[in-house]
Formats: sequence, structure tokens, C-alpha cells
Amino acid sequence: MVVENQEYEAAPKPGGTSAGEADFVPYQAPEFADSAFHAEHAQGNGQVKLDLEHTSEGYIGVSGESSTRLKLQVFMGETEYRYDVPADGTPVIFPLQVGDGTYTIKVMENVESTKYRPLFSMDCEVKLADEFQPFLRPSAYVDYNPDSECVRLAARLAAQEEDALGVVGAVFDYICENIVYDKEKAATVQTTTGYMPVLDDTLQTGKGICFDYASLVAGMLRSQGIPTKMVFGDVSPDDIYHAWNMFYTQETGWVTVKYEVKAGSWNRLDLTFSANGADTTFIGDGGNYLDEKYY
Repeated sequence: MVVENQEYEAAPKPGGTSAGEADFVPYQAPEFADSAFHAEHAQGNGQVKLDLEHTSEGYIGVSGESSTRLKLQVFMGETEYRYDVPADGTPVIFPLQVGDGTYTIKVMENVESTKYRPLFSMDCEVKLADEFQPFLRPSAYVDYNPDSECVRLAARLAAQEEDALGVVGAVFDYICENIVYDKEKAATVQTTTGYMPVLDDTLQTGKGICFDYASLVAGMLRSQGIPTKMVFGDVSPDDIYHAWNMFYTQETGWVTVKYEVKAGSWNRLDLTFSANGADTTFIGDGGNYLDEKYY
């Protein structure tokens, strides 16, 4: 269920009366949900290795070696995702975000210009442990680990909250107050040619583009056990290709972009606009957001 334009209040902070302090029980995050590539389980050939041992947990691992560019194609039904794969053998994790079913996995090698040839292909049957698995773990687009500074920060913020909604509020407040939009980067970076956010870099520099905002939000919330999607799509009226977030709690279901724009308002999930106080005429009533891809 997707819930839009719904108001929530953050959980009250501890403090005030001694009775209030006694009643406060901090949010308890579940065990860290990790992802990893296991070469010993991988299938493939001399150039490609696919680790499909963790499909029930919503991800696959890929490793490839080539003197040219490599791409991964993931098909499920009518849906297709394409990714860049490092050509130096570095393993990388990708989500299985289309749900249960038969996925076709193809690794392609560049031969000239925009032409690619298949290196390895196989089908795999996916049955997720639950629908949230792909959105609880690190992957190429949302890359973090238990030692990441953004994870430690999320844990510190979560310890001051009573429930998942409070954690969402704290994370969003922090990012709104500490991360600014990097206009120079936005004008020069090529997000379609292999750019990937580095979450701790965004945190340390205090600036980023929409991709950085959305990835940082997803990593911090996922690390605290809150299912979070990074969404790519178009925002009218200017048809801007953009990234934002959705999160899920038992109290709310899936919650997507909040459209009433006021800088620092935590219940708006588009942190790029939220942190920078975008004009309400630009954001609109929600009908101008078109989801295309989830990561």
C-alpha cells in the first residue's frame, strides 16, 4: 500500500518529567541485514561469476573480468534493469526488486561503441523470504556496512527515538539540517555512466545531488531495519529525472513523497527538495511524480 500526503508526528523525545523519562523505551533495531558475495557458491565461466545463493534475501552477487566495459541485464517479466559491472573482478551486489518469479540474468561485454555481446546468462527462480528483503540490505546503489559512519550516526539517532517513525523523523531532520544541494556536481556529474554515491562522503562533505540524498536516506534507514526504497523517475512540469525515497513501517505501510514543501519537514520523503526549501508550485500535489525504477 502506498500512502501519500498523510501527516505523521515524530515520537516524543525523552525528557521533561521523571515519569516521562521512566516511560521512554528506545527503538530497538533488528539484527543488521547484510549482503555479501561468496565466490565458492558462484556459477559462471572464466570471465563471469554469479552468486545466486541469496535470492530469498533479495539480492545477487556478480563478478566479471574483461578488457572492456561490462553490463548486467536483469529481466523479470516485462521489467528490465541494467547495471554497470566493474571489469576488474571486483564483486558487486544488485537487488531483486521485482518480487517473486523467474529472473533472467545476463552479463554482457562491450565490443564496440554501444554494441555488447553476451558472456554468460542463466535463469533463476526467486522466492523472497518477504517483500522487504531487497530494501533492507546494502547494494551497489546503496552501499554501506556496519562500520560506515552513516550507520553509526543512524544508530545514535535511533537510540533517541521510541519507534520506527521517530527514527525516520530523526534521520530526515538531520539530513535536512546538514546536507545541501551540490549545484556544481549536478551540472557536471554523469549519473547515467557509472556514477555511484558514497554515503559517508555525502555525510562528511555535507553536500550532494538527489542520487546522494536518496542513497544516504536509504542506507541510514535500512541499517536500522526500516525497509526503504530509492526511487528513480520523472518530475514534471520540467521532466526532471530525479531520485527520492519510500519507507515502510507497520503503522503506515509504504509512504512516498510528501508534497507540502517546507524546509526541514521530516514527513516529506524527497530530501533534495525538502532540505533546500523547494517551491510548492514545482513539487505540486504528487501527480507530477512518475516512479520508474526502484533500488
